[in-house]
Amino acid sequence: MRARFWGTRGSIAKAGPATVRYGGNTSCVEVRSKAGTLVVLDCGTGAHGLGHALEAARTGPLRGHILITHTHWDHIQGFPFFAPLFTEGDQWDVYAPRGLRESVREALAGQMQYTYFPVSVEQFAATIRYHDLVEGAFTIGDVRVTTQYLNHPALTLGYRLEVDGVVLVYATDHEPHSRALAEGDGSEIAGEDRRHVGFLAGADLVIHDAQYVAAEYPEKSGWGHSTVESVVAAAGAAGVRRLALCHHEPLRYEVAIDRLVGAARGQAAAAGTPLDVFAAAEGFTIDVTPITGGHSPVARLSWPPRRACPPSC
Repeated sequence: MRARFWGTRGSIAKAGPATVRYGGNTSCVEVRSKAGTLVVLDCGTGAHGLGHALEAARTGPLRGHILITHTHWDHIQGFPFFAPLFTEGDQWDVYAPRGLRESVREALAGQMQYTYFPVSVEQFAATIRYHDLVEGAFTIGDVRVTTQYLNHPALTLGYRLEVDGVVLVYATDHEPHSRALAEGDGSEIAGEDRRHVGFLAGADLVIHDAQYVAAEYPEKSGWGHSTVESVVAAAGAAGVRRLALCHHEPLRYEVAIDRLVGAARGQAAAAGTPLDVFAAAEGFTIDVTPITGGHSPVARLSWPPRRACPPSC
């Protein structure tokens, strides 16, 4: 399985010199199986760059699947700018949580109404199929997908992908249910927090919302996001092998994120877990292969050339 980060920021895109290394675009991750199944996790502003990269590399019609966690702006604003949706002959399946009043298509079309945007969903040239999801499991190509609700003010699903003998979990946005866990105390994880740990269990790579830290949590309680400390505790309890801290706070700049990673690694080491923690960064590519010989899975992070798409992007 190969994963590449196209958007790692939370809440709002944040461009500028202080976000160059970890990125300023909002949520979007590209995942491919060895067989070539293409899965796009969320469609924030990072989807713009992904779309142009796909267009530049195309050798024929594209077939892909877009799994949207929820329809808050920072997870769908790239949808109208995703170039392959305008290419005739391409096929895309779009999945998102079933809303209380709106279908997935209606929710995505809402931000493309004339008041807000000059192009409507009816002008997409690709074949697009919309799927309203609840908790459960289904298969796309060779990838098995399991969904589970997360704790967020909007209906939100996490996605657990299993393919090629490895497991990737994408969980953003999610708030711990207990104050103790939000502060990093993983000694007595229970109830819905225990259920979340079960969703992460044994994953080779978890990409998780880690927007806040424990010291900020009292002012952010109820906003629907995790603290770095809670994510490290939950991932350690779940036996996760690699943890990508993601959905970075818009005002959390490079040096601050470096410090958080250092603290997170210290927390994992103090707990005696072999968890490998790093911060998700735009442009990073991760190859994960199954465990062999009792060692940790091979996971290679690589940094591509700065421009991953044509100058027009």
